Amino acid sequence: MKKAFSTKLLGGVATTLAAIGFLTGSVSAEDLTVYTAVEAEDLKRYAAAFNEVHPDITVNWVRDSTGVVTAKLLAEKDNPQADVVWGLAGSSLLLMKKEDMFETYAPAGVDQLDSRFRDNSDTPVWAGMDAWVAAVCVNTVEAEANNLPMPTSWADLTKPEYKGHVAMPNPGSSGTGFLDVASWLQMFGEEDGWAFMDDLHENISHYTHSGSKPCKQAAAGEVSIGISFAFRAAKSKNQGAPLEIVMPSEGVGWEMEAAAIVKGTKKLDAAKKLMDFIVSKPAMEHYNQGYAVVAMPGISKPIENYPANITDSMIAMDFEWSANNRDAILAEWTDRYDSKSEPKN
Repeated sequence: MKKAFSTKLLGGVATTLAAIGFLTGSVSAEDLTVYTAVEAEDLKRYAAAFNEVHPDITVNWVRDSTGVVTAKLLAEKDNPQADVVWGLAGSSLLLMKKEDMFETYAPAGVDQLDSRFRDNSDTPVWAGMDAWVAAVCVNTVEAEANNLPMPTSWADLTKPEYKGHVAMPNPGSSGTGFLDVASWLQMFGEEDGWAFMDDLHENISHYTHSGSKPCKQAAAGEVSIGISFAFRAAKSKNQGAPLEIVMPSEGVGWEMEAAAIVKGTKKLDAAKKLMDFIVSKPAMEHYNQGYAVVAMPGISKPIENYPANITDSMIAMDFEWSANNRDAILAEWTDRYDSKSEPKN
């Protein structure tokens, strides 16, 4: 049987993968609806790698930003439409675990993952894939043209000379944006964290709905400084963008991508096969093409221009606190700062 792939995008737009260069063929024996916030450019590789092991299971992607996918899953809690979540922020999955939205399952080989990347409870429901780490992308050409000194800290970005020259992700839409906000509140304390964001907001040009977009915009010279994540910064720099990658001296937040089986799926056996693949070595090798840190030790390969000793900058994130306080954090952030968000597509 030939492999068949398809994908769907939120908002009612359906697109066959054939239209964007995916392999196509006859209908598979079984299909899985998989919700994801994985970068769209990686979906083809992930599905193809899974189908090398299970050619008779089709992955139907439903992809959007972290905030949108999280909201969609919560809204569908009593009438779930997804079978599996493959690639969503760990804090989002912890929130949904509290709502009892996932099947209990320990994938084969999950014990080979770093303990930070697996659900170590007696009734595990999720498994980690990889991690992304906050970073600041500075376009050196634009910074010089605008007489901007190279920042070395988060505090630097609140100085008057940076007014209108900084972009960052909206935490309601972007997992990267949420990890930034959660890390500042944990790093500085809640009162000082909101005070920092008040000052930063004065210098923000706009908030994007994608975690990679501020760095992409900095790479293109559309903005001088983009708050994004380190792998995106290294990738843009490797492609020739005039970027300096700054790891702020106070430390940086990070978040993991994780996966789980949605409770109530009628395709549990196929979903378990997908979860087994998600934690496998071949899957980790694919994640390493987009993330420098993956859940299985010994897999990650050095990435050119990726910040050295990045683990020294990563703060101790309390993901459970982030999950428990997510709604309140987003409501406060939206009330204070959403006026500068880009329009949603």
